[in-house]
Amino acid sequence: MGEFAAAGEAGSQEAEQDEQGRLATALDAINSLISASFSASLFPLKWQLVRDRFNRLHAGLADITVIAASDGGERHEAFEGLLRDVVDAVREARELVPRSQGRHYGGGKLRLRSDLDVVASTLDTHLARLDEICASGSLTRARALVVPRPCAGASREDVRFYVRDLFARLRVGGAEMRREAAAALNEVLRDDDKCVRLVVSDVADGIGVLVGLLESPDACIQEEALDAISVIAGHDACKGDLVVGGVIAPVIRVLNTGAGPAAKERAARVLSKLTENADNAWAVAAHGGVTALVNICSDHRASGGELVCAACRVLKSLVGVEEIRKYMVADAGAVPVLVSLLQGPAEEGAQIQAMELLAAIASGDSSSREVVLQEGTAESLVRALDPGIPRSSKAREVALRAIDALCFSSPDSIDRLIGAVFLNRVLFFLRNGDTTLQHCALKAAHRLCHVSEETKKAMGDAGFMPELVGIVQAAKSLETREMAAEALSAMMSVHRNRKRFVQDDRNVAQILQLLGPDEEKPSPAKRFLLSTLVHLADSNSGRRKIMSSEHVRNLEKLAETNVTDAKKIVKKLGGSKLRNMFHGIWSL
Repeated sequence: MGEFAAAGEAGSQEAEQDEQGRLATALDAINSLISASFSASLFPLKWQLVRDRFNRLHAGLADITVIAASDGGERHEAFEGLLRDVVDAVREARELVPRSQGRHYGGGKLRLRSDLDVVASTLDTHLARLDEICASGSLTRARALVVPRPCAGASREDVRFYVRDLFARLRVGGAEMRREAAAALNEVLRDDDKCVRLVVSDVADGIGVLVGLLESPDACIQEEALDAISVIAGHDACKGDLVVGGVIAPVIRVLNTGAGPAAKERAARVLSKLTENADNAWAVAAHGGVTALVNICSDHRASGGELVCAACRVLKSLVGVEEIRKYMVADAGAVPVLVSLLQGPAEEGAQIQAMELLAAIASGDSSSREVVLQEGTAESLVRALDPGIPRSSKAREVALRAIDALCFSSPDSIDRLIGAVFLNRVLFFLRNGDTTLQHCALKAAHRLCHVSEETKKAMGDAGFMPELVGIVQAAKSLETREMAAEALSAMMSVHRNRKRFVQDDRNVAQILQLLGPDEEKPSPAKRFLLSTLVHLADSNSGRRKIMSSEHVRNLEKLAETNVTDAKKIVKKLGGSKLRNMFHGIWSL
């Protein structure tokens, strides 16, 4: 029995030594490949991803303690197979190095890029197998010390050591360790701005590590990496480091691939921060970002409201670049997608973003505006104002602003609006809107009054004039009173409107009452009211209404102070009868 036991022990020791030898061979092969790969000049980012995976594999294998196991045969077979496959992967990657040095392609760049992707995917599989073998208990993995997070007020050195330790875990840890490290990194980045500067300036290839994590098949790791990059992108001084570090291409790949909505939302937020004020717009467009973002809006049911909102915000930043805006309109098909989004059952937040983006596209040039209008945008925006459709005041305000940007510069557009009962909608919100919404409606009415005589007639027929008088009388804001008074004065330039206005005695009486001397010099609103009376005094009926009002003496007081329009009105009223009424206070 002793001889059999000794023989078994000797065999176990021999197997352990063989396993140690194969493990050492695999580790040496990985080290050699990593060194050789730095000479590759083509596809440096893909090579960085391959090196990252080999580094993780090397760290995982080096962390293993080789000891005899009770299930030696099964464990030996699984681990031996993994080591053999790792060496094969090293050999395949090594064959790609000379092809990546620019001397010859061996099938072209597309083939080379595809081969690098295959190697990276194969290494992901090997990493997963290693985690499975370790999780089964067949192998013993050394336990690394866990560095605790520094307390508030810790020295810069302590914080630097902690952040570098987190990145070490991100580089070489297994899936669970990387998840924990990424979550911890996000926590410190959000809590302490100086950690952002440390990642960018003090951690070797810190940006590169985070960019590499964007290719992780683990959704949790990918989302945590996107969160970390988003925090860094929120600092203007660090945006350039992210772009130079190659973050844009993998972020756009997240939008294009089958990543979950959570990852895509994070990716869109990253692009939104990177493209504020049209910064980095060309880099996003060059990597297919415009098409990816438009596709998200097109499939809004699957994308969800938050993702569509984020995509629209990025597109709104990109539209500031003329060439990108033209591509968006002519080639990417953004306009019909956005109009469909506005007309469909999408969430209100997404529809608001679509309205703002359409207005931004149309503001660029006349050809873009025409494309936007031809898709029925004006009618869709008017429909958004329908009081019978439940919408928030915010949505209606945005619709009014978008109509202002889109339609008021073109007579054809005004005809579209009037045909879509836009005047009725504006009048409704002048009467019933909250303060902000009423102000937006008043701005629309003010713009409409300066378009054409036909528009003024339509507004007079719709009943705008009494509402404008009421606003001048009731509004607390000087700007609001002035805007309403100016719109009223513009409408009085049309004979039909004057005739309609004086039919109600209250209209003229209210204007004269508002001329009360409550200040030394007439306010702008009062000057527009005087202009309105100048128009009314052109007709006999208007003059009679003015003279019969109990507030006509307000004109006398203004004329005494040599207000030109007040004297002009009195002169039109004229004659000895009026002079007697005013007691001959001044001579004409």
